[in-house]
Parts: sequence; C-alpha cells; structure tokens
Amino acid sequence: MPNTIYRLLQSKYLNQWEIFGPATRLPLHSAQRTMAAAASLTSMPRKLFVTTALPYANSSFHIGHIMEYIQADIWVRFLRMQGHKVHFVCADDTHGAPIMLKAEAEGITPEELVARVAEEHKRDWPRFYIGFDNWHSTHSEENTELSCDIYGKLKANDLITTKTIEQFFDPVKGMFLPDRYIKGECPKCHAKDQYGDACEVCSAVYAATDLINPYSTITGAKPVLKKSEHFFFRLSDPRCVEFLKAWTQDGKLQPEVANKVIEWLGDEGKPDSKGLGDWDISRDAPYFGIEIPDAPGKYFYVWLDAPVGYLASLKNYLGKIKGGDFDKFIADNKVEQYHFIGKDIVYFHTLFWPAMLKFSGYKVPDNVFVHGFVNLSGEKMSKSRGTGISPQTYLAQGLNPEWLRYYLAAKLNAKVEDIDLNPDDFMARVNSDLVGKYVNIASRAAGFITKRFNGKLSDEPLTAGRELFHKMRGSLAASIPESDDQVPSILFEVRNFAGQLAQDYEAREFGKAIRAIMFLADRINQYIDEQKPWEIAKEAGQDAALHWFCTLYLELFRILTIYLKPVLPKVAEDVEIFLGIKPLDWEDAAVALKPGQVIQPYKHLMTRIDPKQIEALLAPKEEPAPAAPAAKPLSAKATADAAAGPDFTLVPPEPPRPPVLLPVADTISIEDFGKIDLRIARIVDAELVADADKLLKLTLDIGVDQRTVFAGIRAAYTPKDLVGRLTIMVANLAPRKMRFGESQGMILAAGDGTSIYLLAPDSGAVPGMRIK
Repeated sequence: MPNTIYRLLQSKYLNQWEIFGPATRLPLHSAQRTMAAAASLTSMPRKLFVTTALPYANSSFHIGHIMEYIQADIWVRFLRMQGHKVHFVCADDTHGAPIMLKAEAEGITPEELVARVAEEHKRDWPRFYIGFDNWHSTHSEENTELSCDIYGKLKANDLITTKTIEQFFDPVKGMFLPDRYIKGECPKCHAKDQYGDACEVCSAVYAATDLINPYSTITGAKPVLKKSEHFFFRLSDPRCVEFLKAWTQDGKLQPEVANKVIEWLGDEGKPDSKGLGDWDISRDAPYFGIEIPDAPGKYFYVWLDAPVGYLASLKNYLGKIKGGDFDKFIADNKVEQYHFIGKDIVYFHTLFWPAMLKFSGYKVPDNVFVHGFVNLSGEKMSKSRGTGISPQTYLAQGLNPEWLRYYLAAKLNAKVEDIDLNPDDFMARVNSDLVGKYVNIASRAAGFITKRFNGKLSDEPLTAGRELFHKMRGSLAASIPESDDQVPSILFEVRNFAGQLAQDYEAREFGKAIRAIMFLADRINQYIDEQKPWEIAKEAGQDAALHWFCTLYLELFRILTIYLKPVLPKVAEDVEIFLGIKPLDWEDAAVALKPGQVIQPYKHLMTRIDPKQIEALLAPKEEPAPAAPAAKPLSAKATADAAAGPDFTLVPPEPPRPPVLLPVADTISIEDFGKIDLRIARIVDAELVADADKLLKLTLDIGVDQRTVFAGIRAAYTPKDLVGRLTIMVANLAPRKMRFGESQGMILAAGDGTSIYLLAPDSGAVPGMRIK
C-alpha cells in the first residue's frame, strides 16, 4: 500500500495492541467507550483545596519555586477542565530570625522587608501563567488567629507541654541563637567553621552544644549556655504516633515518602529505633513572629505558623468572594486537601502538620505530593556560586514562559525524582515538539482556509468523510489510499486518547502525557503528508476535498490543544480566539468544530527558541559577592566587655591588616586625562538589584540630566545610606548594556578588593560641577 507507515502502540492507551496505518480505522464503538470513560471523570464534580510550599520572604523566587508552582498549576488547570471546583492558594512565609536579622542589616523593619519581597513575588508568578486564586502572607490577622486557635486546641487536648532547656545565647546581641547562626569546630572530624547542626565536611549531625570553640556568626562572641522555658508539641504522645502511622501508611503517599516517614516514626521491634520526639514550637524574644497568647515574650517557632498560612490564605480568599464561608468549607468532608512540596520539607508536612490539624479538630490533608530538585545539565544549581537559571533572568532574556512550562511538564512524573534542565535538550524539544509538530498542524491548514475559502470551514460534517471519499476516489488515487475507512479513522484515533491522558494528568504523570500527545502530533503530520493537501489544491474540481481535509486538520489541532491546555494556557487561549470557540474543556474532545464556522486569520502561535537567547541565559553571571562575612570568634574579654554595655569597645581578635597598595599605573598625558569628564553627582535614588548580590542601582543627578548607574558597592552600602549623598562620577563613559538595564556612567570609589570607600566632594560642591 503506497505511503503507508505502520506504528505500533502499546495497550496502555487502547487496552489492546493496535497497528496504525493509513488503511486502519479504530472502531467507532471503541472511541465512544474511551470518550465515555473520560466524560465519567467529570460526572461527579469535586471540591479541592490545593497549595504549594510557601516561599520564604527574604529573597526572589528561584527556579525550584517556579517548577513546583508550574507542576501544581498544570494539575489544577486539568481538574478545572474536568469541571471540578479548585481553590488554589499560596502565601509568603514571613517569620523567623533570618527575616529579622536581614531586615536589621538593611536598616529597615521586618514588615518593610516582607512587603517588598511580597510585591516582587506577586509580580513574578503570574508571568509564568501560574493561576493562584490568592496570594497572602503569614504576617496577617488570619494567620495569627488560626495559629492561636490551633495552639489553644492542642493545649486543651493535653498536647502542649513546657520544658526548661539550655540553649546557646549571644551575650553581645542579646538573643538565643538558632543552630545556623553558630559555628565552630566539628566534634567528629575537627573541621573548622562548621554550622551548629551539621558538618559540611564529614556530614556528621550533632547538637550545637557539641561544637568545639563555638562562636556566634552574628557578632563573633562566644555563646553562653542559658536556660529558658520552651513550649513543646507532644508529637511522641501515643495518640499522635498511632494516627501518623495510620495516616502515612495507608497507601496514599508516594512509596519513597512513606518509606522515609516510617523510619522517622520508629520501629518498635528495633531497640535502637528512637521514634518521634516532642517538637519545640517556641522561641524567645527578640523574634519576628506571632507572640504566644498566654506567654508574653515567647513566640511561635516559624515552622508552627508557616503551614497554617495555607489555611490563612484560603480564609482570606473565601472572605473576598461571594458566598465564601471558611468555617463551612473547611468542615466539609467532601473537600479534598492537597499540598505540593519539595523533598527537603517532607518531615514537617507529613508529621507535624497533619498531627497539628488532626488534634486541633481541623481536616487533615488528603495527600502531600513531593517532588525532587531541579538541576542544570546534571549539576546542582547554586545561587551563591552564581550557577543556575533564575526565573527573573529567564524572563529578562525574552524567553517564552510556556517554553519552560512545556519542558518541565515533559520531565515531571509522580515520583520523588530530581529533574535535569539541559539547555540543548530544552531548545531541541521546544523547537521540534511545539513548533515543528504541534503548531505546524495549524499553520499547514489555516492558509488554505483563509486564502481559498474566506476563512470559513467546510459545510460538510467531519463524520461525512466516507461519502466525500467516494466522490474524490477517481482523480486523487495517487494521494489517497484505496480504503474508504481511512478518512475518519484519524479523528477517532486522536479522540481515543482522551481517557488515558486524563488518567495521566490526574496521576501527575505529565511526562507520560506529553509523550502520548507528541505521538499524536507525529501521527497527524504523517497523515497530512500522506494526503498532500498542496497537491489536492492543484487538482481541478477538488475544492470540496481540500476544504474538508483542511477543516479536519484544524479539528485534530483543536483536540491536541485541549490535551495541551493545562500546560500551555496562553497558547490555548490564542487558539480559542483563532478558531472562534468558547474556552475549551476536556469533554470538548468528543465534539467537533461547527460546519461552516468562520475562523480568524492565522497568526504565529509560537516561535522557535533562538540559540542566542540560550547563550545569553547561560552567560557567566557577575561574580557573586560573598555573603556578609560571618563574624570571627571574639576573645573572652571582648565578649564580656560587649555584653556589659555601650561603655565598652569591642576588641578585635587580631589587628586589622593594612590595605594592599598596588603600584602606580603607567603614565598618561594631560590630554588623555582631559578626555575624562568627571562630575559631581547627587544620589537621588538607590535600590537593590534582583539576582545581583554585588550591585546597587543608582539614579544620579549631574545638574544637566539624570543618569542610571549600576555600581558594585552593595557589600559596603545599603540604599538607605546613599540617598542624598554627593559623589563623583565619570559622565562621558560609553553606556554599558547589562542584563539588569543600561549603566550610563561610573561612580568612583577606593578600595583594596575587600573594602569599598565611596569618594565624596568637600562641602559647597553642587551636582554638575566638573572636576579638573
């Protein structure tokens, strides 16, 4: 048989082995059965409450955040296409010592810090077409109310106790130190400068009090052990243990997650199995968080109130919509509750969180979906080392957000596996799959419809293929197979996938769904190649055949768009406008375009990735500035003096090193120097630059105009320190395009590579004065 390509497809899609070729047609009843199965998923609408892990409100989103949000968003969009009601919410995680200390270092309040980061977060997630219904904050009335309510109910249930513990205290800062703010010598391998909870050299885990020669990373002081009364959630209570063993081992959790949790729960048959311990849920002032209602000066540990932020965001959202009733909704047994999280926070979400909810009378999660990390070309990404891809840089390079959505979907499955973002594979998949296969189907058909038929689809119903085929048989024998069963079979074949694809999406097997959809795209393009519409167009008297075939191609493209809509929501919206149809739902795969319908002129739905965009994305980043240097250990006397009060001066442990003085550069002429236009400039504005640890963005007034300059002085100055100051700038330096914007000059500073000193003129100088 001419132009026949047989394809063998396994039974997971068809419940049998089928050989596809131009002469093979799926029985109509088979397609009807599959579509009925797909429709049955929508017959009983569900109510769901879905969340993603809360990002910490001290920095921009990283690629791991965006991957998780895209994964959850695809699942939510699919469920909504099935007719289910989904509330999809998130919030900023705003409390804890790191927020407090970072705000202090920037000279602002914690509230100002979290408000600034919140605005950035709210700007970035919609740019990746992530459809949260609500974005809230744990620093809110709802979260305070709910956290206190849960605490009160746990206490009434005899699951809160107090214990006096010894903890390291910084006598200079006057605060108890979290483990990550303590460094010292590892008690196992004796490596220096290791954190207070684990050694990065030998991977030993220990208590901060086990460190040798510990010191505070905040002040350098030697911490002292100080007693404090702390509140504990009695996670070791037999009631909690019994509940958690039942809840985590009933088959709902991913197998690798359930296996890990059972290790933490302990094995009664093993004498060395420790089981669960009680959970410390309080911190002492100073602390940025929610004060415990019956314990002034004590605050909820951030990991108690952070997951409550899920409920707080839901409550805030329901309070804003008509008919929203949080108490009624959360008490409804039919509501399903799901959390998407990374594998690094499984402990909190599978032990503390469900136990807190269970014994405070709230609904426990129906499931927790855990994913792995995102690597770049097989290597772990690191913001501190400047290796990786930031979402902000991705967008700044003009890369289409749906390219990333598609690529991540093609990699994701229901397992707890790390996924690899390989730039070459990324470009190849997008250009081949989305442009070369999927979009290509529409572009091959739409031109004929627009030019030859005034944008109107065929009046012949797509089910009339058999009769139309008989009319065409004589003159098109070379381009159309002999069997009259072929014309409608492709339509049944593509529709037949709806049921299995629905199951793949529901099970979060997105990679499997993408592979099947691209199989269909290949199949349709093969079919078009076999029919050769460009040759039919040359045949006299075959306009009806050409019209009908091109209408069929657009119908097949429409069905593929339904299958891809959870992944490509913006493209799907553009297709709906192009075809002049209502928003597509999953059940629309079973119906066809209306005969004679008018479509819009075709516009490119997606472009190919330009290799230059990938090169720019992966270009070496500016060398990241080291984090504010951790304080070195202070002497015992210096620690005591600092703790005594402001009348004492800290004594550094060693004298400061003299600056490194470089030799004088080569001689230049007075004419060379005269080419440099040095001007007095006033700093009228200064701001941090996202994803650039060394830079500040300065707006400079030089009298005649204002300039924007990016300066690598962030390690020495905060924006608040600079506004209003006079400095010196090179005004005639050629502008330099950076990935953050254009730098229109240079300010002058002195330094030896470790210290930075901004140059400033004497009093009386005004902006615009030239320096000679």
